[in-house]
Amino acid sequence: MTAPASDGVPAAVLCGLGSWLPPTVVPNDELAGPLGVSDAWIHQRSGVRSRRRVDDGTATVALAAEAGARALKSQGHGQVDAVLLATATPDRVTPPCAPEVAARLGLSGAAAVDLSAACSGFVYGLSLAAGCIAARTFARVLVIGAETMSAVVDPRDPATGPIFGDGAAAAVVRAGRPGEPGAFGPFVLGSDGGGADLIQVPRGGSRTRYRYTAEEPRARVRMDGREVFRRALEHLGGALTRAVEKAGWTPAEVDRFAIHQANARISRSLATRMKVPEERWLSNIEHVGNTSAASVPLLLDHAVRDGALAPGQRVAVAAFGAGLTWGATTLVWPDLAAGG
Repeated sequence: MTAPASDGVPAAVLCGLGSWLPPTVVPNDELAGPLGVSDAWIHQRSGVRSRRRVDDGTATVALAAEAGARALKSQGHGQVDAVLLATATPDRVTPPCAPEVAARLGLSGAAAVDLSAACSGFVYGLSLAAGCIAARTFARVLVIGAETMSAVVDPRDPATGPIFGDGAAAAVVRAGRPGEPGAFGPFVLGSDGGGADLIQVPRGGSRTRYRYTAEEPRARVRMDGREVFRRALEHLGGALTRAVEKAGWTPAEVDRFAIHQANARISRSLATRMKVPEERWLSNIEHVGNTSAASVPLLLDHAVRDGALAPGQRVAVAAFGAGLTWGATTLVWPDLAAGG
């Protein structure tokens, strides 16, 4: 279905949210001993106290479908024209996950495609949805971020093992009027392929083909935490500043910052750099960890549920991840119920 013709260019307006977390909670104590560290050590360096893990046999499609169903219920409209699924942990190399998710949601026939931009994937997905709505290709799009990070995390690696969690969250965007509550402002997107090796799963692609060994039974994520932290501050700060400027605001006029939950220290450092009080920076990393592409929509859904987001508030959204990739945008928060 295409958006109805009207005067002016339609904007992408947020109209539904939903999330899903696996029921299994893994506290720091379960990971600390085998890693030779403590609960306090993990929390001090990352802000994480616990994360969720899928059970055996559960993968990204199942998580995405659960979150998508809740987002559709939240917006009170059962039909969408397209499903965009941001994930770095698909069920299989091929086929893509999105068509199966669409089918599970009763949306067979809708356009459906996976997006690979790691932790920035959801923000990239929102920008693509906004572009398709502006072009009147679609009138309503379901954008999902879903990750089964436990499939690629090395439990023996203290740099990554305690940080990542599994989960999914989704948003529905519809064609609407520029400037109305929920309408996304201009997007700021960027990348730096020179940092491609800083966050990677080095085996399993066409460059380094996967071979099972007793020592390495599966592909695992590798990260240069110190350099990633430095570049995240640089690019998140720059993207947020430009997105806020494009919206015609100053950082001091933003009520809530919703950034990718990679590390609690990143939010604190950005708050200091941008001279914005820490209480304006939403956070849920303590109980979910870094859920990659699911992080930003999970944060937004949890903030609505907890009362940390209210209609009329000015919100800046941003993410940074492997690639390297980053993106940011803004919106005035609409009157929206959480669907998680």
